[in-house]
This record gives sequence, C-alpha cells and structure tokens, in this order.
Amino acid sequence: MIRSSLIAAAALTVAAAPALAQTAPQTAAQTAHQTASPSPGSAAPGSQEWLRARGEAYNRAPDSEQDPAEVEATARLNAEIAARNAKAEQSEADGQSAYEQENARWRQETSEIATRRAQWEADTAAANAARAQWERDNAAWEAEMAACRRSGRICVTAPPQLD
Repeated sequence: MIRSSLIAAAALTVAAAPALAQTAPQTAAQTAHQTASPSPGSAAPGSQEWLRARGEAYNRAPDSEQDPAEVEATARLNAEIAARNAKAEQSEADGQSAYEQENARWRQETSEIATRRAQWEADTAAANAARAQWERDNAAWEAEMAACRRSGRICVTAPPQLD
C-alpha cells in the first residue's frame, strides 16, 4: 500500500515537473516594477507599457551586439516558415476549392438521380394504371363473349389491345 502511494506520488512529481519549472518566483524588483506599471487598460495594446503590465518585455540588443550569422540564420528560418505557411494556406485553399467542386458535382448528380427516379415512378404508375384498365377491359370483353356464346350467336369481336 505504501509502495503504491510512493509510486503514485513520484509519477505525479514527474508529470508536474515541467509546469513547476516554468513558474519562477517573483523577485522584489519585479513586484515593485509591476505595481509601478500602468494598468493594462490604460496603455495601447502592443506598446512597451502594455507588454510590461503583462510581465512581458522585449528589448532589442543594439546592432553592435547582434551576431550577423545569427541574424541571417533567423531571417532564413523566418523566410522558410513563411514559405511553408504560404504553401499550407495554398494547399488548404486548393483542398477547399476541390471540395466545393466535388460537393457541387455530387449535388447535381443527386438532383439528376432524384429527377430520374421521380420520372420512373410516374412512368411505373402510368403503366400500372394502363395495365389495370386493360385487365378491366379484358374482363368485360370476356364476360361479353361468354354471354354471346350462351345466347347461341356467333360472336366475332377482337379482344382489347394493350396500349
């Protein structure tokens, strides 16, 4: 029981280590600086005061302290990232366009199928109605022929034709 509790505590400590490593205790200077900073609502978004009020700051090193190789590598990496982002946006736009075209084609095809089905159902209903009419006409003709034969006459009429 104690062993499993120790293992669980160790696992939680290992899992929480990255989060704990990111939180640094504030120094007295940082606390004093934050209290002296203007409120976040009073500074223009993106300004140095606005960033400082949120605990963020960016101080660019003077050009004399910049490493030209590092600046060039950063610019190259930024250009690569921008190119990949542009390629991804284009790919997404192409994919969306292809989807829209395929969706429109599918809707057109579905509409045509529905139209053909409705026509088939109407044709089937008309054929069934014609067949039922022929069966009624044929039954009436057979009854007429049977009555004619019972009377002893010669009956010569053609049966009804199926249209």
